[in-house]
Amino acid sequence: MITRSAFRPAWWLPGPHLQTLYPSLFRKRKAPALTRERFELADGDFIDIDWTQQADAMRVLILHGLEGSLESHYTGGLLCALERAGYSAGLMYFRGRSGEPNRLPRGYHSGDTGDLEEIMQRLTRRHGNSKIAVVGYSLGGNVLLKWLGEKGDRAGATTAIAISVPLDLHLAALKLGSGLSRIYQRHLLKKLRRSVTEKAALRTPPFPLDDLHKLNTFHKFDNEITAPLHGFRDVDDYYAKSSSKQFLKSIRIPTLLLQAIDDPFLPASALPDSDALSPSITLELSAQGGHVGFISGSNPLRPRYWLEERILQHLEKHR
Repeated sequence: MITRSAFRPAWWLPGPHLQTLYPSLFRKRKAPALTRERFELADGDFIDIDWTQQADAMRVLILHGLEGSLESHYTGGLLCALERAGYSAGLMYFRGRSGEPNRLPRGYHSGDTGDLEEIMQRLTRRHGNSKIAVVGYSLGGNVLLKWLGEKGDRAGATTAIAISVPLDLHLAALKLGSGLSRIYQRHLLKKLRRSVTEKAALRTPPFPLDDLHKLNTFHKFDNEITAPLHGFRDVDDYYAKSSSKQFLKSIRIPTLLLQAIDDPFLPASALPDSDALSPSITLELSAQGGHVGFISGSNPLRPRYWLEERILQHLEKHR
């Protein structure tokens, strides 16, 4: 089902780029008191999760975006909102994103559902019949939707919310390589190259560090770094197998997908039509909102972060 979003952008943040950039640049980073838990993985690596104070209500697992962390503007805000509402919430860091390099040469990528599956199995076993919801932003949303489609009715989640998802990785890479969207590509690639350089101090990278600066588009970086590190033939193989759009039809648990038509990370042509969605998915489209923006409010001194309100509203229906 496709519905129209109730979101209305703040008048003082018109257009996709102001919606996208404002929270990254100006939102104060804050988070509740957190307790870190380390999960040792079957392949010898590890995943860290930062938990809020534990409550008896539904548990909510948060998946961050590309090179995201607790420093991302959306993670701390959502953790605070969930704790205030009485949820047990945990931020799951993809490999290497918790402040410590992961142990193996491989890292994480847009289609890596294995770690989420292993963590969800562990949480399900530990908490029995307790309800678990999963919220994924951007890359984390792509991982979440792909996992839900792969698992079908065997997904161990009560409900899911995916936000600003790069549903078609090839088209997303093209979008990020054009026009003003190149500012996001430049910023994210700078972070990715830094991560490769830091990890090179521990083990030899799959690409000469002297040539790392030449990987100035996502297509180049994913072809030379992401694809070979994770067993893909090349970038086209990686994008084709990892894009979540093809898995939407197989999702069987109640899932809310929040997308802005003006998202500078994805062309509107990549958005699915109703025939590509399973009956379990509600695709809520907003004409505006940017990428993980969705800021409303009439007072520039008191912005409203609408995404958190909408996430809580959806979770209350499944609590």
